[in-house]
Amino acid sequence: MNLDRLPRAWLIVGVLWVVAALNYLDRIMITTMRDSLTQAVPMTDAQFGLLTSVFLWVYGLLSPFAGFLADRFNRSRLIVFSLLVWSLLTWLTGHARSFEELIVVRALMGLSEAAYLPAALALIADYHRGSTRSLATGIHMTGLSVGTGLAGIGGWVAERHGWSAAFDVFGIFGVVYAVGLLFVLREPPRQSGVVTSSADQPRLGQALVSLFSSRSFLLLLAFWGLLALAGWAVMGWMPTFFKEQFKLDQGAAGISATSFLAVAMFVGKLVGGAWADRWSRTNDRARILVPAIGLFIATPATLLVANTGVLAMAIAGLSIYGFTRVFSDANLMPILCQVSDSRYRATGYGVLNMFSCIVGGLTVYIGGVLRDAQISVSTLFQFAAGGLLVCGALMVFVKPVRSTGS
Repeated sequence: MNLDRLPRAWLIVGVLWVVAALNYLDRIMITTMRDSLTQAVPMTDAQFGLLTSVFLWVYGLLSPFAGFLADRFNRSRLIVFSLLVWSLLTWLTGHARSFEELIVVRALMGLSEAAYLPAALALIADYHRGSTRSLATGIHMTGLSVGTGLAGIGGWVAERHGWSAAFDVFGIFGVVYAVGLLFVLREPPRQSGVVTSSADQPRLGQALVSLFSSRSFLLLLAFWGLLALAGWAVMGWMPTFFKEQFKLDQGAAGISATSFLAVAMFVGKLVGGAWADRWSRTNDRARILVPAIGLFIATPATLLVANTGVLAMAIAGLSIYGFTRVFSDANLMPILCQVSDSRYRATGYGVLNMFSCIVGGLTVYIGGVLRDAQISVSTLFQFAAGGLLVCGALMVFVKPVRSTGS
């Protein structure tokens, strides 16, 4: 990377970090206020799970198209527009008064948030080439961890000020930040190999053919989908699991289930990114192997959470899971840069997101169905651990076709 571009490259990571935090905070905090929400808007556990599932399904199905838009048009403007719309919908969520209204708003929120991650990660990859790419991606992804941790405040605020208060605060903040971001976010100077004429602009059909003709991309697709099974089982039902398993109130359960996990994920993304960048100087498969190692450690940690009756042990297992599972988050886009055409990075990430969200949405909804059938959430966590083990094995077979600096 040219030294004169270095400050702006890291500035981009910094301003997008805040957007990443809002991205996860706004989508997750509804899971931490189950009691307050269901008292105000009566619903079954399956319906409560469906609020997250519908978001994920819409988010996932629109992700390939959103990623393609980021490959073809101005990524910076797409990011600002996405933030503005989902922040308005976050505010609107707090003013829904029926289950049907909540479902509609959550679906629209999934649509608006779909454009963010593919565009943001592709923009960061454009700015950061070679030995800073995984760390830059990891730093940005720590914003998701902070958003996850702050989401636990939703349950606390709901108990004291009503379930809609947190949606009002963070929705308004997001709108204000989007307006400011409009004046800061910029596209990087064009790189060699980037199309410049409208006739050579990527087309969705060409992008999909290119991606699905790659064996390594297909392995990534299976990997990211199975990883969602574990991730959303933990994210969607851990607050409820802590509340019932350890007899905590809603606020304490929400904070315990999200804050320790968020800290572990925060550190894990930095360590996983820095380790992969350093190792990639001598091993072109480093960014592939680091996530695999992490998942082999995360598997027994998830089983510990599912089977212990001691709160401290559950928190320890959850923290180990969070620390090692997110090695994958810091390296997925860098890996995608190694196995796919550079013109289709955002589209590729969108396709991965689609499969991930479909699987994740099914996981959260099935968790609700299992609860209605009096089956414990710990059973879902045990299946999640099996998925993590398979994910690690799949990653071992991914082969790079481009250098780490592509």
